[in-house]
Amino acid sequence: MVTTAGTLYVVATPIGNLADISARAREVLAGVDAICAEDTRHTRQLLQALGIDRPLVALHEHNEDAAAAKLVERLRAGERLALVSDAGTPLVSDPGYRFVRAARAAGMKVSPLPGACAAIAALSVAGLPSDRFCFEGFLPAKAAARRERLAALVGEPRTLVFYESAHRIGEALADLIAVFGGEREAVLARELTKLFETVLGDSLAELAARVAADPDQRRGEFVLVVRGNHDDADARLREGRRLYTKLCEHLKPSVAAKLAAELSGAPRKALYGGDPDP
Repeated sequence: MVTTAGTLYVVATPIGNLADISARAREVLAGVDAICAEDTRHTRQLLQALGIDRPLVALHEHNEDAAAAKLVERLRAGERLALVSDAGTPLVSDPGYRFVRAARAAGMKVSPLPGACAAIAALSVAGLPSDRFCFEGFLPAKAAARRERLAALVGEPRTLVFYESAHRIGEALADLIAVFGGEREAVLARELTKLFETVLGDSLAELAARVAADPDQRRGEFVLVVRGNHDDADARLREGRRLYTKLCEHLKPSVAAKLAAELSGAPRKALYGGDPDP
């Protein structure tokens, strides 16, 4: 038995190719007292494919707050529990952090079993700067909220990583073009590790055209990797002005400008009491 009493194991599972599960993950899933799963039907299929039969407990965004306390009590009693999501690494755009937080607050051991993650897999093959990146998960479903979120990221110098669904990928690309411009470099990774995996790299405008022209490129699960803003000076200034506007709601303009400049790296005079250009 490789598991320890009173421990919560956070277990990464394959995002497509079943062979990507680690030997340790298989051992732990087979050895715990129960497995907490986002969708028990999906996880049951995975376990059957692995030849594992363990009790399943539903843990999703609608019941996590109520279920976490009961599960922590099971850990206190010495049970070994595993936490999985439908695919990939738990808590990455998936429920589970409240349970992990409650377990840690109760002094229980929480142990990660690393493995597949769609965001990292896409970043690794994108050929875009990866020394610094920003994971944004799923964009809002409604167009207005989506554009508002993108507007806040337009000056971000780090590479951006998004998840997107098949029925919104066209709209998301259109909004990215509207906010970031069609020439921004990006990579669209679809169905990673699965039979119909594709990784397309081009400008946002070219990617949108390829998706519109090919119905296959509107099927499956998507990770969109977008190059950050190249102009760091302009990005700092935009971020500084955004922060200055927000801080002015609560602070004197001179204090707001000082803090915004410190946080963003933008010149203070460009934010308050000086030339509007850096």
